[in-house]
Amino acid sequence: MFNHRSNKLLLLISAFLFFSCNKLVEIPDPKNSLTTDRVFNNDTQATGAMAGILTQMINTDANSSFASGLTSITARASADEINLAFLNTDIGDLARNSLTAESGFANGIWSSAYQAIYGANSVMEGIEASKSVLLRAQTRTQLNAEAKFIRAFSYFYLVNCFGDVPLLLSTNLAENANKPRTAAAVVYQQIVNDLIDAVNGLPADYSAGGGERIRANKWAAKALLARVYLYTGDNSKAIQEATDVIGQTGLYQLETADLNKVFLKNSSETIWQLQQNEKKDFTGNAVPEAVYMLPSPLHTGVSGDLSSYLLKAFEPGDLRKAAWIDSADFSQGGVNYHARFIYKYKTGRHNLVIGGAVTEYYMVLRFAEMYLIRGEAFALSGQLSAGIEDLNVLRRRAAIAPLPTTLTKDQTLAAIAKERQTELFGEWGHRWFDLKRTGKAEQVLSAIPAKQPWRGNYQLLYPIPKTELQRDHFLTQNPNY
Repeated sequence: MFNHRSNKLLLLISAFLFFSCNKLVEIPDPKNSLTTDRVFNNDTQATGAMAGILTQMINTDANSSFASGLTSITARASADEINLAFLNTDIGDLARNSLTAESGFANGIWSSAYQAIYGANSVMEGIEASKSVLLRAQTRTQLNAEAKFIRAFSYFYLVNCFGDVPLLLSTNLAENANKPRTAAAVVYQQIVNDLIDAVNGLPADYSAGGGERIRANKWAAKALLARVYLYTGDNSKAIQEATDVIGQTGLYQLETADLNKVFLKNSSETIWQLQQNEKKDFTGNAVPEAVYMLPSPLHTGVSGDLSSYLLKAFEPGDLRKAAWIDSADFSQGGVNYHARFIYKYKTGRHNLVIGGAVTEYYMVLRFAEMYLIRGEAFALSGQLSAGIEDLNVLRRRAAIAPLPTTLTKDQTLAAIAKERQTELFGEWGHRWFDLKRTGKAEQVLSAIPAKQPWRGNYQLLYPIPKTELQRDHFLTQNPNY
């Protein structure tokens, strides 16, 4: 799925062990896999291999990795969250609904997700192959579970961006080189299987990350499992998994006093974040996505513009709009602009410091989504009042009036869609995925002037990268590309 020979890959990266250790885990180039005795000889080395995967996922250009910003950036344009102005060619094609097989961003999502999958498979195989008594059973169980979580997480984004994708469960290069696409339903079942195993093998606390929420735990696996169950229509299980997470009041609370605290590192709303390397050139102590998306200077630099469709979704007085959206006034080409931009992260090009103190990590899973998942699953199951109450938990936090429990099912589902739009905007493709999974994409997106003429629903999946089609002759392109 990517060129293994040209990549020392994930496990060669600086394996910051999250125990205040800055040593590199040196691993030789792979022959057929990375499962060597040297790498998995003891707890420290095996943990370093896992940490290296996470490091590679976040400490990469936001325009080239699905986990450092590319998913969010592309999906905003694919959905209805940003206007067309000031967009580069590839992202402009998304906003205009005019994708072609040449679109370069798709390769970044595809290759980086498969890199994470390859790394996860390497860890699992390395643990299994290691006979060392210095690699404790507890560490084996935890790292194996964490690797399965990463694999499930990566496949979730692949299947939602591309549809059917090759399902790779080993590092065997000969076997993987000519894999056909696997039906999305089968991939989803593997995601569920991996997450169930992760739930059973991960710790319930954040001890793996030294107390920081930068390593997946049992509740992160349950949170992602709740989302997957919602997406696949298993509402009763979505309710149960979300309820389990919501019940962890000792770990998770909504940030009700100040919404600006939500995206801070280790906030009470954090279920899982990715930790950037603050010493990295260009990004420093900012998360990679914010470096690209925040204007510099903050209020006078060139900025992408949030769409009127998003802005009008906020009700008067909604604190989320006040805390998480800002504006910039600037001139370009002799024209004056007043643009709105996402301001969930406060550190960007305008104020980053290489080697500076880190106040924000990249939010991946957060507590508020659990109420939205459970609320929707309740409503779809006919438990309307329970679903509405879950929405009202977030509405009260946003200082807007709670919804009455007399809403019909259709009204409740419409309210949930609106609440997801105003709570999760700009994050990890939620809006685009929501429109697709609920069957609303064509209705909503085809009405946007920039996306007309509507070329067809085939654009709701991204094209398989041409380089992958050339490398694997068993792969087929998505229709109409």
